[in-house]
Amino acid sequence: MIVRRAGLSLTIAAAMTMAGCGGGGNNSQPPPLGGGSPAPTPAPTPGALFAQPAQESLSVAEVQQVVAQAVGEAQARGQPSIIAVTDRVGNVLAVFQMTGAPGTTQLSTRQIGGNAAPGDEIGLQGAMVPSAAAAIAKAITGAYLSSGGNAFSTRTASQIVQEHFPPATSTAGLESGPLFGVQFSQLPCSDLNTRFGAMGPGAFIGPKRSPLGLAADPGGFPLYKNGVVVGGIGVMGDGDYGFDPNILDRDNDPEEAIALAGTQGFTPPTAILADRIPVDGTTLRFSDMTANDIGALQTSFGAINGPAGNLVAVAGYTDGVVRAGTAYGSEASGIRASRAGEFANVDAYVLTDGAGNNRYPIRGGTDVASVGQPLTVAESRAILEEAFIILSRARAQIRRPLDSRMQATISLVDTHGEILGIVRSPDGPIFGTDVSLQKARTAAFFSNPVAAQQLLGTPVVPGVTDIPAYVPRVRAFLNDQAALTGNFAFADRSGGNLSRPYFPDGEVGRPPGPLSVETSNDFSPFAVGLQTDLVIPNIGAHLNFITSNGANADTPQQCTQVPNGPGGLKRIANGIQIFPGSVPIYRGDQLVGGIGVSGDGIDQDDMVAFLGTHNGGQRAGGIGNAPMNIRADRIVIDVNGSSVRLRYVNCPFAPFLDTAAQNVCEGL
Repeated sequence: MIVRRAGLSLTIAAAMTMAGCGGGGNNSQPPPLGGGSPAPTPAPTPGALFAQPAQESLSVAEVQQVVAQAVGEAQARGQPSIIAVTDRVGNVLAVFQMTGAPGTTQLSTRQIGGNAAPGDEIGLQGAMVPSAAAAIAKAITGAYLSSGGNAFSTRTASQIVQEHFPPATSTAGLESGPLFGVQFSQLPCSDLNTRFGAMGPGAFIGPKRSPLGLAADPGGFPLYKNGVVVGGIGVMGDGDYGFDPNILDRDNDPEEAIALAGTQGFTPPTAILADRIPVDGTTLRFSDMTANDIGALQTSFGAINGPAGNLVAVAGYTDGVVRAGTAYGSEASGIRASRAGEFANVDAYVLTDGAGNNRYPIRGGTDVASVGQPLTVAESRAILEEAFIILSRARAQIRRPLDSRMQATISLVDTHGEILGIVRSPDGPIFGTDVSLQKARTAAFFSNPVAAQQLLGTPVVPGVTDIPAYVPRVRAFLNDQAALTGNFAFADRSGGNLSRPYFPDGEVGRPPGPLSVETSNDFSPFAVGLQTDLVIPNIGAHLNFITSNGANADTPQQCTQVPNGPGGLKRIANGIQIFPGSVPIYRGDQLVGGIGVSGDGIDQDDMVAFLGTHNGGQRAGGIGNAPMNIRADRIVIDVNGSSVRLRYVNCPFAPFLDTAAQNVCEGL
């Protein structure tokens, strides 16, 4: 469980070096918000279902323009800030620190019941972090959550990660946000996300890590060029890295206005803004500020570089110079179209090392010592390719125009968490790459016979975290002393049920799930329970690395303190995820792996994982979904005299573009 943070010190002193760079431009009035040109719609190649995104990127001069525009608005508002710009795959292209900008920022102490008293904060609440780290996290969030079919901001992120959706005082009793927990992805310890300067000639391939995961603090937007997402901007200036608990009002947010000024000339097409996209009957929010709220644009980088502040280096992210962005889809970006022999699906994209090699080629399981008969190469291929077929046929939830095809990433792992293959659709949001792997590993971990052993074997960090305490808490909650020993199969929807601050989800007055915070009033996006607890030591080490300008050791490229698996890899080496989109994979009643899907609606993600596993098993023979009698939806929990059943998967009612078939997961 998470313990009170009185003994935890993540206070970070700013430590950044200065560097200079010149540029030019002039002042102008901003165009309307969302006035970006429509996304180009090239026809798919013969035999393909998806068009490949045009390869666009930011030039050095364009990065300078974005920074200058943001700094100009910050000057006009008297709000010295730090501005970060990234490309689509997370490379940091510039970090500019204005004179007088706060070097450190506090992670919000806000809880459901109000602000925490000093010493009462849990999780990451109240921690002091480098402001540059917060700005980078905001920029990455804007870039990673967006695509050619949707433009999301950090305000959008805030809306979809809280304990009720939509977040407001009047919505208590509604379920949690659809991407509850996504903020703890893209972690600095992730073994999937790459690190600046760590790969030689491939130092700028992506997807890159984020210093704080994904941000819910308004002030981060995507950047578009000719209708194509090319990066993100993040602004940190008020010293408070928080979230918006009330979507019903409109905030006058200086950081959001400053970031919005930076996007001018690089705004998304109006048709794909978050506030054109409804989820579960609620329209999402892109920005509380509009172009009418910002002043004349300062586009001259030369006018602000020096007089207003300077470019700064941030250990692990940038050496303090302005860089051009990398075009997504190119070999140099780290994500490209698959080549002959990699995938049968002509639309498939893969992760590459920048030198032509698929980072995660399809392979068989490595866990013969644990399962006896691991997944074979043919079985891995069948699952991934069949899941991709389901994805290609599915109607998107979060993309515009209506009746677009779903776009996402699919990850496959064995019971040790080793990656057996990753495949993406051409324009899936980047965040789904790391998240799909988190989901696959989480399903395999909690369904594994060694899950309890792993958690019980995790060291207690006095005054910070107590991971072993979650095991008896789960067993008492489920009234099952054998829980977490492989007796039930847990999808991420199942584990997510147990990770919400209310059980059943959203019902105020009910107890928290056993993987959540211990009381519902303790919840915040910075303290969600086990998911946070597992990675606090990693995040703390990374922030100290940034603060020391690289003198202190960085966090290892494996998350969590759980014991290493037989091959030396931690089974949850990029953290866990607690919103739907995964299932464990079985050979009869033997767990052999997990599949995770992320990038679109959570029901679509569930369906691709579930039907992909089923169809892959039908094609290969001998493998498939968990037997019905051990799926987590067979678990019934007594909650104050009421019987509540866990969930397993939830598929859309009529999900396909090529057929009117309904209830497509029923009976499988």
